[in-house]
Amino acid sequence: MSDADGGVSDSFTEITSTSWFSRIGQSIVGVLFGIVLILGSGVLLFWNEGRAVQTARSLAEGEGVIVDADAARIDAGNDGKLVHVAGDLKTTAPLSDPEVGVSAKAARLVRTVEMYQWKEESHSETRKNFGGSEEHVTTYKYVQAWSDNRIDSARFKRPDGHANPQMRYRRFEVAARDATLGAFRPSDAVLTNLAAAGEFRLDPAVLETVRQRGGASTQIADGRIYIGADPAQPHIGDVRISYHVAAEGPVSVIARQSGTGFGEYQTKAGDRLLMLRAGTLSAGEMFKAAEAENRVLTWVLRLIGVVAMFIGWMLMMRPLVVLADVIPFLGNVIGAGTGLVALLVTVVVAPIVVAIAWLWYRPLVSAGVLVVGFAIAYGVRMLAGRRHAPAAPAPA
Repeated sequence: MSDADGGVSDSFTEITSTSWFSRIGQSIVGVLFGIVLILGSGVLLFWNEGRAVQTARSLAEGEGVIVDADAARIDAGNDGKLVHVAGDLKTTAPLSDPEVGVSAKAARLVRTVEMYQWKEESHSETRKNFGGSEEHVTTYKYVQAWSDNRIDSARFKRPDGHANPQMRYRRFEVAARDATLGAFRPSDAVLTNLAAAGEFRLDPAVLETVRQRGGASTQIADGRIYIGADPAQPHIGDVRISYHVAAEGPVSVIARQSGTGFGEYQTKAGDRLLMLRAGTLSAGEMFKAAEAENRVLTWVLRLIGVVAMFIGWMLMMRPLVVLADVIPFLGNVIGAGTGLVALLVTVVVAPIVVAIAWLWYRPLVSAGVLVVGFAIAYGVRMLAGRRHAPAAPAPA
């Protein structure tokens, strides 16, 4: 069953109903998906601990064998070794974007393209009915926004009047092939590891050049290319193009010395090391930054795994909630209970998976943690026993 608002408004409401029997069938399918989520989250948590350990060991291994090399000369004795080089990165020929007609003197040039287009937003509310059926009230709203990817308007609930055109340009990047770092010649593949963090604002003088490719509606606005009638009042299909560069100047490299260039260094622990950062940084600073990134990634993946496991347990117990929804109040109570149970099970199971992974990847550390944990637990138990022990009788 459905109902939609009329008129020319860019929002409408749809009401759909789902019977109790249909909900039971959906919840059973959800159980299967929940099993997949639980197993997948367990694999993710286990793998993540192994990945974190491998990366930590690779970084420690690299820090132990790193050689500080002079950028001004190439020492053939360092060939194949992990070296740290810091110096000024220079290029000769400017980098160019032939499709648009923009060029810049830099180590990397990245083009970002955005198109003004329709975007569908939805908000849903669910109403439970006596007898177990559900009524879903969904409000769809269509807004205009900038996006660096084309939104497929054919998938909209109401595509009529909200069609998005194809994007004329896409993201593009290029790295210098003639770069020098003192006596070294880093390849363009190596330079792709250098972050293009600097904004490259276009000079209005290049307008005629870019207009030859973009058309008469092309203009330069706020240092960016704008294809459309008015940047202050964009219309569907308008495009804006911005550029970012990795500039020449001081850079620091940790990589395998390969002739006059650099490559990935294969560690015994398993990772391949190649770091390239802007600025003059010591090897220790670069390794510390990489270790911090590894810790952040580890916790992010842990959080994703825990959330996925919680959702999996919720789906596993969903049929109980649907069965109880014959009486909506009872269904709400059971739903709150299953949510609490899912949370408790996740809090127990997720750490167990992580602990097993640590036993597998770091048995000595895990054994030490277990010994300390048991010692603390034993001490707490002994202290509690003393506090509750009966007092000795006083002498006559």
